[in-house]
Amino acid sequence: MMEENIVQVEDLHKTYGKDVIAVDGISFTVKKGEIFGFLGPNGAGKSTTIKILTTLLEKSSGKVTIDGLDIDHDQAKVRRIIGYSSQDVGVDDDLTARENLLLQCSFHHIPKEKAKAKVEELLQTVKLAEAANRRLKTFSGGMRKRLDLASALVSEPKILFLDEPTTGLDPQSRKDVWEYIMKLNRQGMTIFLTTQYMEEADLLAGRLCIVDQGKIVAEGPPNKLKSEVGLDKITLHFKADDLAACDKAKELTTKIPNIQEVGQCRDGLVSENGLTIMTKNGSAMVTQVVRALDSEGINIEQLTLSAPTLDEVFLKLTGKTLNVVERKEAVVYGGRRRRR
Repeated sequence: MMEENIVQVEDLHKTYGKDVIAVDGISFTVKKGEIFGFLGPNGAGKSTTIKILTTLLEKSSGKVTIDGLDIDHDQAKVRRIIGYSSQDVGVDDDLTARENLLLQCSFHHIPKEKAKAKVEELLQTVKLAEAANRRLKTFSGGMRKRLDLASALVSEPKILFLDEPTTGLDPQSRKDVWEYIMKLNRQGMTIFLTTQYMEEADLLAGRLCIVDQGKIVAEGPPNKLKSEVGLDKITLHFKADDLAACDKAKELTTKIPNIQEVGQCRDGLVSENGLTIMTKNGSAMVTQVVRALDSEGINIEQLTLSAPTLDEVFLKLTGKTLNVVERKEAVVYGGRRRRR
């Protein structure tokens, strides 16, 4: 049985003036009940796309339907079934958290008694019940973002659109928002997420589009994209004063079958005297690399094995990185540091 699409986008274009192309003929679908990611750098067309899908911005051409409703002809109906949280938090600093949510309920014409119950439920859900009577000017950035997300849920939407929901938040606040998003999805809500964070897309999205300069450059589950495009990375570091070891190691590892690329290391993890080896099935290749170097008496100060990342996928497809600093998964053998 085929999964039902709740969002369908066909050949979507958005231009500003005569020559500024924000969205350049993209097509994709979002399935009911999934977290769908839209990953790309600033200026890639992510926010423009989400504003078109939420009826906040008129498209130049193409076709978009939300749960079978055309966004041009059924705007009022579309707005009744969606929730939207923008990059800019849309809450009133002079009101308390409870008052903000009650105000949102009034906008949706929810009866007073039902609104009170709904607000208390939402405050509990986003872990703000204890701060419900505080004015928002006293809230942290993470608390404000959680309240903004709760506001988007007042109407009990079929699909929730989140435009870079954790940009600017500290690591703990980001994790809190991630937990909240995953909880909503487990309860059956469809979520459309734009992000510039590789870690966020990898963790949350079951399927995603990678976008750049208004175009979709890749689409699929994160693991599939990484396995098709990315390679495992083995990073070797030698003692800073042992330059001969690095040169000899490069000569030896280049000759090992299935190693696709060997280059000078410049990540500064231990020293710049090192190599980066790109290969498939890195966990198996580590043994061959260590044996080859050990047979020649070459001592490794530290060896790091990293799985393919979405950043490497993006680099492979576009020739550039997102330039967003994130924590990356790595397994380190030897040395003093271990990243997780």
